Amino acid sequence: MKRKDVPTVKCIPLDYGADEPLLLEVNDDALVADCRGPEGVAGEAARQLVTAAFSSTESGPPLESHVVPGDRVAIGIAGDVSQAAEVVAAVATRLVAAGVEPADITLLRAPPLEPLGCGVPEQAEDVPAIGAATAFDPADEPQTSYMAADEAGRPIHLARALVDADVVVSIGQWGWDAAFGGRSLEGELWPTFSRRSCREEIVRSLTRRGRRALDAWMVSNHEATWQLGVCANLRLVAGRADTLAAAAFGLSDAAARQARKLAAGWRPGVRAAAMLTIASLSNPRGGTAMLLRAVAAAARVTHPTGTVCVVSRMAERPGVIFSRWREGAPLDALVREAVGTGDKVLIADAFQTRFFARALGERRLVLLSDLDEATVEELELGFAATPEVVERLAHRSDSVTVLHEADRMLPRLA
Repeated sequence: MKRKDVPTVKCIPLDYGADEPLLLEVNDDALVADCRGPEGVAGEAARQLVTAAFSSTESGPPLESHVVPGDRVAIGIAGDVSQAAEVVAAVATRLVAAGVEPADITLLRAPPLEPLGCGVPEQAEDVPAIGAATAFDPADEPQTSYMAADEAGRPIHLARALVDADVVVSIGQWGWDAAFGGRSLEGELWPTFSRRSCREEIVRSLTRRGRRALDAWMVSNHEATWQLGVCANLRLVAGRADTLAAAAFGLSDAAARQARKLAAGWRPGVRAAAMLTIASLSNPRGGTAMLLRAVAAAARVTHPTGTVCVVSRMAERPGVIFSRWREGAPLDALVREAVGTGDKVLIADAFQTRFFARALGERRLVLLSDLDEATVEELELGFAATPEVVERLAHRSDSVTVLHEADRMLPRLA
């Protein structure tokens, strides 16, 4: 018989990009939550998932109803997308079946919004032959075309290949961003397919005003989408380990609402704030933007005086603004100084630092990463030299929450 005074222990494997996962031994009575995102599919199963979404009428008419033979169709992929090759193959196959000539299909890829994006778009290979496949460069202004002005009179530019097309199929990932309190800016045509100056203005505004700047972004995004006349929107929900968990297709707002429901698996409920939250990243070698999102997610379910521990293979050192803030310099003054310089690198650094400070609060942050000890200690952060350090933290803590791929999560206290 098991003695009642001997606590039972649960062993939780946590992948963080090393050859072997962390093995977190946590007493059952100390484990608050072990949170994982939804399981997804890859390969042919991902292609079938997207194909099925095109036939659903929940968020709008099927894909083939948007095109007629002779249409020039542009497929616009905004930022990072899970299972991109399979997604594009499903779209192209369905368009050809609807009578569109392969030569009349253009595939356009845009990089994620910096410093907001967390991934590197994978190449969509092994897709049916189409007319052209090009990468959109926001720094190349001739690639864009003027469409309209927003409420403040600012010009709205979008990729010329999208503007010139008869039909645009918009593809973007729908996800959560805990640093913004929920909704991610990724996956939208604007400003992803706009000029670099527009992208930089978004970051400046967020740096100066924080979350209040999101309202203006949403208005301009809706204006750009409406002016372009996009009715065919594919919103994707990532699964664990770069798989595809769900897809919603239809009119812009309807597809987004459906995707939000389908992404509920990345919003786990946690019964209480833990004194220790251990978090991994969806891309173990992700940089400061991914670290920010993971810390913001973990902080939501960590006691204000508790500890957040992020385990990864991160090797990117945070910028000078972040370093000076951690050394004790007043954050507001640092942000104003960075914005005043007009230097896009300093502004991006100030943006991340502002949202990082808001998320972390007074909590302690411990890093297991590829950064060296001197660098981490200069940043006034806790340094975990080995996986065993994190394993001991978990075993000794009175309350522990584990977040797998925390940067994709928006956990909540249930």
